[in-house]
Amino acid sequence: MNISELKNILEVMLFAHGEPLTISEMRAALTGDLSAELIYRALNELRADWENKGLALVVVADGWRFQTRAEYQTYLQRLSPERPPKYSRAVMETLAVIAYKQPVTRGDIEEIRGVTVNTQIIKTLEQREWIKTVGHREVPGRPALYVTTPQFLSDLNLRALAELPPLAELGQLVAPNPYTLDLELSSDAAE
Repeated sequence: MNISELKNILEVMLFAHGEPLTISEMRAALTGDLSAELIYRALNELRADWENKGLALVVVADGWRFQTRAEYQTYLQRLSPERPPKYSRAVMETLAVIAYKQPVTRGDIEEIRGVTVNTQIIKTLEQREWIKTVGHREVPGRPALYVTTPQFLSDLNLRALAELPPLAELGQLVAPNPYTLDLELSSDAAE
C-alpha cells in the first residue's frame, strides 16, 4: 500500500467513525502489517493537506479526529443554533479542583472550595464523562478518588493535563467580582 492510498483510507476512517481514533485502532482496522510510524507519517501528511481548509486534523487525548476550525463555528451555529449546556460556578470549581489536584476525594474538594459538594455536582460531571472514580482512599469510610477522563481532555482539545493553563494564569481569568462575592458564596452554599 502506498502512502497516498493509506492517507485516503485514514481520511475515510476518521470521517466515518465520528470519534477520535488511536494509531493502534487504525492499525487494527488496516490490512497488512503497517507500522505505527508509517501511519503516524501518513497522518502528519494528511494534517498538512488539510492545513488551509475549514476542517483540521488534530490530536486529542483519545486519538486523532477531524474538527471544524474555530473561525468557522459561527456559521455552524447559525445552521443549528444549539445552546451548549451551562454549568454553575460550583460545578466548574469542582471540576477545576479535580483537574488540578487529582486524584481527590469529595472531602478534598470540600476543603479546597470551603463548601459542601452537592452529590448532583459529582453526578453531572460523571454523566458528562469528564470525571470517574479510580479507587478509594485507605482511610475510614473509604471515600472515592476522582480523576478526569480522556473525554474531558478531548472536549477541551487537550492531549494531556500538562496543557491545562497554569493555576496562576487561571486565577487571573476568574478573579472574583467584589460586588457579587456575597451572592456567589450564598448560592454555592445551597449547592
